[in-house]
Amino acid sequence: TGRLRFTTRTEEALDVADVAFICVGTPSRADGSPDLSFVEHVGRAAARHSNESLLLVEKSTVPAATGDRLERIIALEQQSLPSPAKVQVASNPEFLREGSAVEDTLHPDRIVLGVPTEWAADELRAVYRTVIEETGCPVVETDRTTAELIKHASNAFLATRLSFINAVARVCDKVGADVETVAEGMGHDARIGHAFLRAGIGYGGSCFPKDVDAFAHLAAQVDEPFRILEEVRTVNHQQRQHVIDLLRDELWHLEGKRVAILGASFKPDTDDLREAPGMWIAERLLAEGVEVRLSDPVALPAAKEALPDVVVHDDPLAACGGAHAVVLTTEWPQHVRLDPAELVATLSWPVVIDGRNAWDPAAVSAAGARYHGIGRGRR
Repeated sequence: TGRLRFTTRTEEALDVADVAFICVGTPSRADGSPDLSFVEHVGRAAARHSNESLLLVEKSTVPAATGDRLERIIALEQQSLPSPAKVQVASNPEFLREGSAVEDTLHPDRIVLGVPTEWAADELRAVYRTVIEETGCPVVETDRTTAELIKHASNAFLATRLSFINAVARVCDKVGADVETVAEGMGHDARIGHAFLRAGIGYGGSCFPKDVDAFAHLAAQVDEPFRILEEVRTVNHQQRQHVIDLLRDELWHLEGKRVAILGASFKPDTDDLREAPGMWIAERLLAEGVEVRLSDPVALPAAKEALPDVVVHDDPLAACGGAHAVVLTTEWPQHVRLDPAELVATLSWPVVIDGRNAWDPAAVSAAGARYHGIGRGRR
């Protein structure tokens, strides 16, 4: 309909905008704090190039009080302008899952509006009017700082659930319990629910690691150390190391062995390698002198560029051919649907490590393999 335009010139976009969303990266620094220089860049541009009035909306994930800093930067930038535009800053955190962002945009769980004035609230309500009317999704209207904190708190809590069930899985392995059944029993409690209670080799991607770090850094800055989040990060790291330990236990010496890794991206339906457990495991195995064979439906070019020494295969069975062990790191449908007998038959040694608890342990064991899940014991 001609209503979508693209430009590489920030000032051109701002000149005609009533509402502008800041959707830039906020990568982690070495100390865990987010790099907000790209956010500042947009704020300074908005101060100078906006039309008569502009609602500048934080969509990027930023720590609490970033909006206050943006307002100060805009005021400083406009000091020398003869007739500066009226720019207000609002927060509208995004809750999109990578791989299903369009669906999540059109059918959101909730919309959070952190607004400083009624004018700002009216502008954002108008942006989302159709989505709200068609879906009836909840709308949370609050102040800007609270909205900023909702995003970090949400991701940190989801990461905490994942690390909690992974810690439970380690206990299950020690006492002979099945974490899948434990999680099912927990999830039927309405106060707990089933979401994010899938044990595995830990979370990755661009959001959870960065947001846990940023939230912990913010808490430390205000002298309220968030020690739970420290443990969340520790458990997540231990899950990846657990795979290396399982391989060493099964294969004895790793040097000279051949290991197939199924999954480079951190989750299905994306080619994102950021903080991907499969890539972390592959890198550590290469350092131990292992021949690493990697298969992924979409992420192999980027994976090969990041780790030139890995051998890549489009076909997961080809990656497993002659391997001393196979590790499932991403539950792509192409991996989950593999026939256990066919999979085990390709291996030189029948060692299967199911890092996502996606395969049937009984079927894999019946095919003649030594099966390791996460919190499911050795079969």
